[in-house]
Amino acid sequence: MTALLRPGLPCDAAATGEILYAFARDTDWMPLLHCRDETEMFCGVMIARGWVTVAVLHGRVAGFIARDGGEICSLYLARKAQGRGLGARLLQQAQHSAEQLELWTFQANAGARRFYERHGFRETQRTDGSRNDERLPDIRYEWSRT
Repeated sequence: MTALLRPGLPCDAAATGEILYAFARDTDWMPLLHCRDETEMFCGVMIARGWVTVAVLHGRVAGFIARDGGEICSLYLARKAQGRGLGARLLQQAQHSAEQLELWTFQANAGARRFYERHGFRETQRTDGSRNDERLPDIRYEWSRT
């Protein structure tokens, strides 16, 4: 079944918040800094700003991307939705609507790193994590249409 991609709506805050919260809760190297309600409110803010596109599969939000101009702030999928090409579709939609994109991901997130590299992103910077909330070493990636 093909997923529908659409702009995030205020009623999607709970579903996107749960996806993001579940990632932090279920990833052993990721500190759990915020409760489910705080994460849902954060997603609601991104939705209100017009940053979020959701992937709907079988009538439910299965993943989302949040983009502030050329910066990808979040790209997460529900665990059951992974491996179906939804992340690629969300990312490709962002690539079709931008000349350049940038994002940060954690060095420990090997799957995300492989995913972005497969989609043409190139590493441009590494840090020790002292400037992010999680205090985890991270990598900045950039993509350009040219």
